[in-house]
Amino acid sequence: MSDHGKAKLQIDGKDLELPVTVGSEGEVGVDISRLRPETGAITLDPSLANTGACESAITYIDGEKGILRYRGYDISDLAMHASFPEVCHLLIYGRLPTRPEREGFRTRLTRHSLVHEDMKKFFEGFPPSAHPMVILSAMIASLSAFYPEEDTEEEIDLNIIRLLAKAKTLAAFSYKKSIGQPFIYPRNDRTYLENFLLMMFAVPAEPYDVDQTVRSALNKLLILHADHEQNCSTTTVRTVGSGGASLFASISAGVSALWGPLHGGANQAVIEMLEQIRQDGSDFQKYVDLTKSKDSDFKLMGFGHRVYKNFDPRARILKEAADEVLDKLGVDDPLLEIAKQLEEVALADSYFVERKLYPNVDFYSGVLYRAMGIPTDMFTVMFALGRLPGWIAHWLEQRNAPGARIIRPRQIYTGETARPWEPLDER
Repeated sequence: MSDHGKAKLQIDGKDLELPVTVGSEGEVGVDISRLRPETGAITLDPSLANTGACESAITYIDGEKGILRYRGYDISDLAMHASFPEVCHLLIYGRLPTRPEREGFRTRLTRHSLVHEDMKKFFEGFPPSAHPMVILSAMIASLSAFYPEEDTEEEIDLNIIRLLAKAKTLAAFSYKKSIGQPFIYPRNDRTYLENFLLMMFAVPAEPYDVDQTVRSALNKLLILHADHEQNCSTTTVRTVGSGGASLFASISAGVSALWGPLHGGANQAVIEMLEQIRQDGSDFQKYVDLTKSKDSDFKLMGFGHRVYKNFDPRARILKEAADEVLDKLGVDDPLLEIAKQLEEVALADSYFVERKLYPNVDFYSGVLYRAMGIPTDMFTVMFALGRLPGWIAHWLEQRNAPGARIIRPRQIYTGETARPWEPLDER
């Protein structure tokens, strides 16, 4: 970041000059690190919506223009040309791999896909009703017991490979556990995505061929979810990691943070909303009207975005992918028909257009996952698999940042002031 002059703040009659810095894409920030030491005051920014807690070289977003770039590469170029393992390499190591690096990286991801056999006993302890996100978070945390982290670059790098490789196995096993089917092991002659689809959908003693339309759509979905700047789960990973927690512990915390319906669980909420509309007679217009009514608190899930005030660039890509997948697979699903009708209304209705409530990435990803045969309660797990390289990259960046300290926000206390102790009989 470069120096860009000073900002003046006056508090209690005292002037304080604060440095103004500008990022490589022109983002302006006021450095308030001297504010509390010199004045005793802090800033109050609920939900940290206007606070930059770090400097990062990983992802750039311009919500007004609908721009998303990983390490400088436009998301549309990556979705069209890159493989998910290549994007993992880009985010974590800062550059796209050369041909030899790409092959070596893929080989390592394949060779480390198996999980320790003792971990299968952990799966047995979960009830059949356990949500796959619960299982995934717990199993990633348990990797620390099998692969203790040493503070060497070599061991950290090996654990990164282990995590990327084994997470898809743990995710697929969690699904198999939930439906009572035996685990399917990964194979060394399959690619990263093929192995995941194999472990998810194959059954013992029966051949399984990966549908290339599904594989291509899954590749796009994972790339589009790979990182998204300082969102709730990424901030959680950086915060946990800032305390010195291991890679596995930090990523497990990120999985838990992702689960909420306002974050990674939004794509699951979209399908649940569509199912609600279907059960109510498929009258989608009724729910559009409820959204527009001042007397209703109903909200169409999958529309609008906290950051984007334009069309979500990921949604543009997934809209095309959804149309292609639905056409090639010949999917006939009433929920998907309702989704297409809602999309058509939202793109034409002035209420939605004026408020910039465009269908977002969660809307289209939910539709795509359903068309691909992935069950609803696995949607957020798929999001976690895609976001994994972004979390890892941010964990590394936080760990290696010059002068990095444990993340510890302040607060404005609004509780009771000092008061005397009240004996039990006087309360």
